[in-house]
Amino acid sequence: MNIKFQSLKLENFKSHQDLEVKFGDLTKITGDNAKGKSSLLEAITWLFYGVDPLGSKNDPTPITYSAEQTLVQALLNVDEKPLLLGKTLKKGKASYYINEVPKKATEFNELIAQLFDKDLFLSLLNPNYFFTLKWENQRSMLLQYVSAPANKEVLKQLPEVQSEKLGTLLKKHNLSDIEKIHRENKTSLEKKHIAAQSRTKTLKGQLEVFTIMTPVDSLKVELAQIDKQVREKEALMDEAFEKNQAYNKCQSELRNIQDQIDMSKERWPSLKNEVIEDTCKTCQRPLDEESVEAVKADKDKRIEEYKAKHNELLNKRDLLKKQLETLEYIDVSELREEIRQIDSTGTQLREAIRSYSEFERLQTQVNEAQEEENKVLENLNDSIFVIDSVKAFKAKEAQIQAEKVQALFETLSIRLFEQQKNGEFKNTFEIELDGKPYRKLSLSEGIRAGLELREVLSKQSEVNVPVFVDNAESITSFKQPTGQLITSRVVAGQDLTIEVGE
Repeated sequence: MNIKFQSLKLENFKSHQDLEVKFGDLTKITGDNAKGKSSLLEAITWLFYGVDPLGSKNDPTPITYSAEQTLVQALLNVDEKPLLLGKTLKKGKASYYINEVPKKATEFNELIAQLFDKDLFLSLLNPNYFFTLKWENQRSMLLQYVSAPANKEVLKQLPEVQSEKLGTLLKKHNLSDIEKIHRENKTSLEKKHIAAQSRTKTLKGQLEVFTIMTPVDSLKVELAQIDKQVREKEALMDEAFEKNQAYNKCQSELRNIQDQIDMSKERWPSLKNEVIEDTCKTCQRPLDEESVEAVKADKDKRIEEYKAKHNELLNKRDLLKKQLETLEYIDVSELREEIRQIDSTGTQLREAIRSYSEFERLQTQVNEAQEEENKVLENLNDSIFVIDSVKAFKAKEAQIQAEKVQALFETLSIRLFEQQKNGEFKNTFEIELDGKPYRKLSLSEGIRAGLELREVLSKQSEVNVPVFVDNAESITSFKQPTGQLITSRVVAGQDLTIEVGE
């Protein structure tokens, strides 16, 4: 579905008493603060859903003047077909119109619902809206357009023994039922195993001898040395992380100061070229010499104050540049690889310790519990293997699902799962840019993240609606989004201006 805005008419909507906006492929909205730039986006979301761009209830009535009725009317192009939607508010009662025909609220809302899902539309229109949703809703919205991996796809990437085992079981039961069956089997077999142990009088003595004569101490010592090396390297990682944090913070502060300097430069021409009036604006009588001098002195004073503030910003910027030169950004990829390699050397030791202990325990039980004990143990191990295979299946399924989602993005990192201490994977949702979660991004980074996410949602849902980029002055450049682009930029001292271009 392809939707475009053609025009927007406002009457007594907040600060706009009478305004009509024509939209093009690119619409630039500029003006000083409190000139009604954001109100244009609010008018659209209020018309469709009665909310502001972030989904909260919105009161459209004027504040600084009184009016009997508020009107918002939008002409849309829906798949090359015109659609005129209108909404009025009079004495707290809303009225709705479709192609100028009065409609009930239910009919109007049904039409909107047929066009697009509310959360999807608001996320596509306003790149900031998606991040106001609960993480469960964010996750659900994104995953509804990405198919879950098929069983064959997951089994193909598991070890052969696990793949064959689960492949056979999945012909009769689904994964959830397989896990339930073998967890119940495991519980039952463990009890039988304990009962078999109690039947032999010599088991306790054998276990006591085994704990005294354990031969794995040397392996544990060697493993402890490996773990110590890993901890030492991880300490270096922590130190590097702190340095990188300081570097990134300084860079962010420097960008912020530079933005303030740029805005200050934009204010200078209007102040510098300010004309000294020698007549009274009210009565048009000439001002006496003393009054003219007072006006000049006031301008000179404001110029000096401006220069002082501007120089203060320049000094801050210079200090931050010097500070940045003293800081260092450390690439930890090699250190991370060293940790992985060192830790991997202990894998065989851990497996040897676990396997040896398990082997000795099982060997003692085999010697004392005879053939029936062997059967119970064999079945128990089989169920444990199946449970572990199910766990591995879920882990691989989560990995494939995450890779599919991640492949949709160019710069953002998407975290869909969180591994628990027991090895299980728990659903989660986190969006990161350059290793930083969305909640810690700067304004410009947040806009870029929102635009990239919005682009993915638009392509996957095949719904193309205009995008409104507010605070566009905070971001120097961004990738051209699909569909109409509407930007809102603060320009000091300027009235509301709307420019339409290609």
